[in-house]
Amino acid sequence: MTVRKIQQVIQGQPASDGAGVKLIRSLGSADHLRLDPFLMLDAFSSENPDDYVAGFPSHPHRGFETVTYLLDGHMLHEDHLGNRGNLKSGAVQWMTAGRGIIHSEMPQQENGRMRGFQLWINLPAKEKMKPAGYRDIQAAEIPEVSFASGSLKIISGIYNGTAAPVQGGSTEPIYWDVSLKRNGKFKSEIPGTHNVYVYPFEGSIEIGDRVLKMHQGGVLGSGAKIEVKAGADGARFLVLAAKPLKEPVVQYGPFVMNTREEIEQAIRDYQSGELTKAA
Repeated sequence: MTVRKIQQVIQGQPASDGAGVKLIRSLGSADHLRLDPFLMLDAFSSENPDDYVAGFPSHPHRGFETVTYLLDGHMLHEDHLGNRGNLKSGAVQWMTAGRGIIHSEMPQQENGRMRGFQLWINLPAKEKMKPAGYRDIQAAEIPEVSFASGSLKIISGIYNGTAAPVQGGSTEPIYWDVSLKRNGKFKSEIPGTHNVYVYPFEGSIEIGDRVLKMHQGGVLGSGAKIEVKAGADGARFLVLAAKPLKEPVVQYGPFVMNTREEIEQAIRDYQSGELTKAA
């Protein structure tokens, strides 16, 4: 069974979004730094409220899904559909923008640590205009599996027979949060149909003969399994995998479609109020 090796290393870049939230952008810092169907991966982590307190005021999306995983802190989600959800430490918000959603994500704390990730997953052309949807997944709903050298939280997909709250979909996404002890090892099969991205956010890891340090994402090549070893201080990393869509991607800010014409229509729909009307 072929073990996947690192094909490309993507260095996370400092950036800001929303009303000035400071973050590290890994996937998506440039058009060629994506991994189909993943459009963007942002990591945010700060104990300084000036870095996050302004949050992400009301803004639109169309054509993809957003997955917000909060490690530490408290955020409030509100959208035009009337959804209102409190995202607290360890919880996940899985939102399908579809044909259109307008939402906000605002910190509910004025001090303390705010840490987490936002991942954008593309939707196939046939699903880009489907009705918007939203789901809160509380920390207690996310399965955690322990093994000899660490543990794994299953946000989406299946690991060794244990299923996450989110499964299936056109891209069959896998989203794991893996913790390893000092020099610990992690091995797992992942479908050969999937693209795979590994992102350490604590410590460092080795894949084959290459080392990934904090905020260095690794695009893995073809194969049927992954093998990861933690460094001397242990490690915590994300494993992201999904089936590629192999479709054109045209992005303009919060809109991701297949053609320029569809982007122009999205802008017109947002300006006229059509973006959020039911299909």
